[in-house]
Amino acid sequence: MKSYKTILAACLMALTAMFTSCNSTDSSLKIEGGRVQGVPSAVPDVTVFKGIPYAAPPVGDLRWKRPQPVQSWDTVMIADHFGHASIQRGRQPGSFYHTEFQLTGPFEVSEDCLYLNVWAPTASLNKPDAKLPVAMWVHGGAYQGGCGHDDAFDGDAWAERGVILVTINYRLGVLGFLSTTTLSAETPDHTSGNYGLYDQIAALRWVYNNIAAFGGDPQAITVFGQSAGAASIKNLISSPLAIPMIHRAIIQSGGGLGKFIDTDTNNAQLDSIGQSIMDKAGLTTTEAMRQASVDQINEALMGAPFMKVCVPHCDPNVLPEDFDDATYNSHLADVEVMIGCNSDDMGDMRPAIERFATVRDSLHQKPVYTYYFDRKLPGDDAGAFHSAELWYMFNTLSRSWRPFTEQDYALSNRMMDYWTNFVKYGNPNGDSVDGPWKASTQAQPYMQTLNIE
Repeated sequence: MKSYKTILAACLMALTAMFTSCNSTDSSLKIEGGRVQGVPSAVPDVTVFKGIPYAAPPVGDLRWKRPQPVQSWDTVMIADHFGHASIQRGRQPGSFYHTEFQLTGPFEVSEDCLYLNVWAPTASLNKPDAKLPVAMWVHGGAYQGGCGHDDAFDGDAWAERGVILVTINYRLGVLGFLSTTTLSAETPDHTSGNYGLYDQIAALRWVYNNIAAFGGDPQAITVFGQSAGAASIKNLISSPLAIPMIHRAIIQSGGGLGKFIDTDTNNAQLDSIGQSIMDKAGLTTTEAMRQASVDQINEALMGAPFMKVCVPHCDPNVLPEDFDDATYNSHLADVEVMIGCNSDDMGDMRPAIERFATVRDSLHQKPVYTYYFDRKLPGDDAGAFHSAELWYMFNTLSRSWRPFTEQDYALSNRMMDYWTNFVKYGNPNGDSVDGPWKASTQAQPYMQTLNIE
């Protein structure tokens, strides 16, 4: 007969096995690089994964190089905090971003910034057959500032509606877009710059390759963004490297046809300008450039045409033509597009948006839905300013200082339905072809006004 101690040990081993088995059914997922564990979000039945690396840190010898594969890890990564934002100027007191989009906690920046965040229904984790639609958000900030984890950007309401939300960080400013003749000489295609655009495509590829582990459908990825994020979406749906991975697109306050942020610039000219700037700072080789501090590099750029040398530009590999040419030449991704602006935006974008919808319809391509956000925000006389819609389509009104009303919350819920319906069905009305929001065509231009009722 077995001794009491032997039986007790066997029971303990069985309990340990049961405990281990229970833990194996949690939200730990196998992704590129290793396993990752999410944490409960602020709402029931949603899990958030914060700060997942989607590429190797672009530091040291990888500064000013296209994103490299993510570095693997051995233990389960607990994704409970956001990754660093790209190096940028601080949010100065009184500035727009400081006033309107204050972050909870410190705003930490680093060259090591290639991280993304995922909000998913807990029930869909480790279930590739769930095939939920996915939305990848690209933040704005003139390609010089911002991050994917501002308080306004939250995926809880998206995941509650059955859409997996991904937000990303990417390289900004001089680290994200500078090109020089010495950097171009290093690459097989003899081009440099556009590192931030390559980062966005690397993040999109990560989503395409890994989102099934979260229950997402890699064939149903919508890319969307606002301001420079909207300009980024225009670049992505123009890029042959990104087009095969994109199912739908949303462009918010990024213009339409016509220049918004100029991307059509001569490569040799940009290389020459960038090289001249570095030469004057004594950084005449790529080795010297990579060893210099970021402060030293930014100091070298003082007085330079920053919004010319530190933004995306056309090149033969990642962006052979700009958004306008890609549209007219039918090289743009043939996907459903939602595009719009605000009534107190950076100029009246409606004519450019309407031109885009008209041209797309003339080419017999997939429908375009246009909108006009016209809610004058309460609290001051700033109106429906550039970025004013963000709290509404992320359902984060409670995180703003503004005295929003019940009507504002109702508008936010309507917009959440419009945005997530578009991601799911390619139609903001939902799975019905009929509805108040009509596609804009040559024969019948239509722009949906978004305001309180």
